[in-house]
Amino acid sequence: MNRTFFVEPNYKDIHAYVQQFLLRNSKSPQSLIKSTGRRGYYRLNTENSTDARQLMLQFTDEQLFVEEKPRKDGSLSLFDL
Repeated sequence: MNRTFFVEPNYKDIHAYVQQFLLRNSKSPQSLIKSTGRRGYYRLNTENSTDARQLMLQFTDEQLFVEEKPRKDGSLSLFDL
């Protein structure tokens, strides 16, 4: 929620807010969050939620997308006239 240097948040209020958010947003099969079956454990619903798929990081080898182009030698010779 909100935290500043001057106001200490009430952790009971934050706990209640997070608990209500998870309960409210994990009921639908298309929801962003889904329960894992264990009490208190939730995860992103990547099977049915396009929003959750957008949050997933995809690691790929960058070299697969870079085409190798022959490089021109742009150096200058000190001995050629």
